Amino acid sequence: MAIGSFEFFSDCLRRNASFRIVLPNEGDAAQGAAPMKLLVLLHGYCGCSGDWLWNSAAAELAQRYHLCIVLPSGENSFYLDGKATGRQYGTYVGQELIRYVRKTFGLSDKREDTFIGGLSMGGFGAIHTALQFPDTFGGAMALSSALIVYGLGSMKPGEDNGVANYEYYELMFGDPDTAMDRDVNPEKLILDIKSREAAMPRFYVACGEQDFLLERNRRFAAFLKEQKVEHSYTEGPGNHDFGYWNKHLEPGIRWLLGV
Repeated sequence: MAIGSFEFFSDCLRRNASFRIVLPNEGDAAQGAAPMKLLVLLHGYCGCSGDWLWNSAAAELAQRYHLCIVLPSGENSFYLDGKATGRQYGTYVGQELIRYVRKTFGLSDKREDTFIGGLSMGGFGAIHTALQFPDTFGGAMALSSALIVYGLGSMKPGEDNGVANYEYYELMFGDPDTAMDRDVNPEKLILDIKSREAAMPRFYVACGEQDFLLERNRRFAAFLKEQKVEHSYTEGPGNHDFGYWNKHLEPGIRWLLGV
């Protein structure tokens, strides 16, 4: 197994961007083997690209399932394209980075072999990026997703919801009062995909019963069910931490791979 850190100039971020990568050994299937599948794993708010390596069995699972795992840094962007910041984190993760690692490491360019996952802010990022670029991703794994968009309309200038303040969300999501009506809302993206009769990503969604984001994850899962979007939703004892996320990393990977 190879674990490395890489840096390249990103047009989307207008600067050098770094990412980590886990590449399994080819093993006995190297001769004539199909190009390797790809899973992008996104970190949470205040996190970094090393979180999944340091706190989970991501590297071991990459080897077990012969899966390339890429770990980008999204800073605290919610993996959204930001006109106010001039940085396009959604497009960076959903297009530019995918093109770069596919070409550089000879990975599969098939939609059905390309997945994205994440925890908390990264869970939202996985959902939103998969829906923003449904031609790129066949499925997404979203653990304890920070579906902040559901509560933005009730926030007022100067308020803080315990994670960040109104002004921060305004910078990331745009006008909080209209967020549910714009494409920062995953529900709107799902409806848009359905209206175009385009391919819809599949979703593995999980959240702990003691997690402060539980009701928002239940709401999103209910919307997936209502819209007949293929998904798996599970909840159980657990909080907003790696103790819970580690219980669902391998089941989520297996569900995405269909094994």
